[in-house]
Amino acid sequence: MTAFGPVAPGWQPVVDKFAASPEGCQLQEFLAARRACGAVMYPPEPLRALRLTPPDRVRAVILGQDPYHGPGQAEGLAFSVAPGVRLPPSLRNIFKELQRDLGHPMPTGGSLAAWAAQGVLLLNTSLTVEDGQAASHARTGWETLTDALIAQVAAVASPCVYLLWGAHAQAKAPLIERTAQAAGREALVLMANHPSPLSALRPPVPFIGCGHFGQASRWLAERGQTINWCLSATADVQSQKVLL
Repeated sequence: MTAFGPVAPGWQPVVDKFAASPEGCQLQEFLAARRACGAVMYPPEPLRALRLTPPDRVRAVILGQDPYHGPGQAEGLAFSVAPGVRLPPSLRNIFKELQRDLGHPMPTGGSLAAWAAQGVLLLNTSLTVEDGQAASHARTGWETLTDALIAQVAAVASPCVYLLWGAHAQAKAPLIERTAQAAGREALVLMANHPSPLSALRPPVPFIGCGHFGQASRWLAERGQTINWCLSATADVQSQKVLL
């Protein structure tokens, strides 16, 4: 257990170091003050990605920006929504590309917990948000923690694929490449536009048609690793029962 909730043991040193730092203390004070003012914040478990995907199991990283800010949507995994919640447009485009690229059927639910269970770290760079206010907790300290987590993955995970969609995620590429190279780790960085309807079909690298799922699968398979990207309704329900 940390000041921000439970995480897998391998993440504990990084999270504890942050929690004790000036940035971590300021963030905790900020969150406490917002709660005291009656602010409604999502998700209920900000570090859920770190509980479901231990660092020694990470084989892929998908970076988001901040959690969904609608009631009941965010479940602590980037781009993922809680079971039974209507698919947001970005997630629908992710599933469209998954179907186009690998031929998998369109999932009926939006939880990506089955990916997390296989070693896909679904990490937002800011881990909380207030109701109806996108990016309301950006630049409050979360980015210091998530940069440290990304650096930890790049230093120890090998092989690992990084799927960076949109300028915000792509800004982390130098950190990933520099850290992985220094540590002698195998890393594949794939970049495309954000899956949002505003950019999914636009140049320079449209998200629809990027082929990242297939590229990631082939690269990992060459190194003896696999990820099953298929998200059937049955698989999604089973993963929830195991992991929650």
